Amino acid sequence: MSEDPGEIVRTTRDDARLRNALTRFLSDQLPPDAGLEVSEVTSPSGSGMSSETLLFDSHWQESGARVGGSFVARMEPAASDIPTFPSYDLSMQAGVMALAGRHGVVVPKVRWLEPTGEALGAPFFVMERITGRVPADMPPYLVDGWLKEATDTERRRLQDTTVAAIAKLHAIDVESEDTAFLEFDEKGDTPLARHFENQRSYYAWMRDGLRHPLIERAFEFLEARLPQPTSTVVSWGDSRIGNVMYEGFEPVAILDWEMAGLGPRELDLGWLVFMHGFFQNLITPMGLPGLPNLLRSADVVETYERLTGHTVRDIRWYETYAALRHAIIMTRIAARQHHFGGERAEDPDDRFPHRATLEAMIDGTYWDAEAGN
Repeated sequence: MSEDPGEIVRTTRDDARLRNALTRFLSDQLPPDAGLEVSEVTSPSGSGMSSETLLFDSHWQESGARVGGSFVARMEPAASDIPTFPSYDLSMQAGVMALAGRHGVVVPKVRWLEPTGEALGAPFFVMERITGRVPADMPPYLVDGWLKEATDTERRRLQDTTVAAIAKLHAIDVESEDTAFLEFDEKGDTPLARHFENQRSYYAWMRDGLRHPLIERAFEFLEARLPQPTSTVVSWGDSRIGNVMYEGFEPVAILDWEMAGLGPRELDLGWLVFMHGFFQNLITPMGLPGLPNLLRSADVVETYERLTGHTVRDIRWYETYAALRHAIIMTRIAARQHHFGGERAEDPDDRFPHRATLEAMIDGTYWDAEAGN
């Protein structure tokens, strides 16, 4: 995830060395006479602050034909690069993508998984590269680019088809599939309670002994109002349109599964709504209009309920929970930027840019302002 419009240092790894190591790994997966060719390895910019993303082309001989194409490798970041999350379970990511793909969710096909770290110095998996376009983080898609230039009808098409993709993921029957690998190993009687405790553990790891009063206040506020259990689904976790690749205005690839798990449907809906609001609230003080009619909570809820027959409950709680979760992530990213030479706010609660939003959500004024839009 990247919300700073400036240049972001993502890794200290060397792409040329990665290419050599990747070539050796792929050679081991193919017959000795495959005639493997691997292009230069590049790292994309504009989105992503979690797993490292490597892009390359590769071709080889198979059954008398030249095969291959374009690929993406997702790689666990080096500990020295101050990773965003405490752990990166790439086997889980590959597993949930395979599960989703079997049920018709548009995800890239994972071709190889290397979970030991022996080949490249860190675990990784390789998936087929899908062609499409993604709403950018830098500059945000609300300011410039193809989605900003689209018509209202086209943007509504994108919104509705994205919600439909999430609904298809949530339609997977967790009782008939082996989803134990998606369960959080935390205390709690329900998947939501365990998800909440997982975030508390993440905060404890991220803060590194430093207290963040507003984040702790948000935990207390939300814990006192924890919703009643609802149906459990496979949760994408990072359900924002910046993690979707589109052809026209329909998803062709759902990306970035680091935050996947089991939980209520509203986890993904709350995150989808909040993350658009996060960008919208960042640019509004600059006098920029953004896209205030896109991904409004009431519209997303109406579409999801119509598609699934599920009554969405406590959506404001889940949007506030999304704001809390994102506060932890952005505070960690601030530490990462500081590590690479950037400035960092003295006040711990100023280290995430949506402080005012989270405060307004807790005291209720955020919803008053939203109703007035």
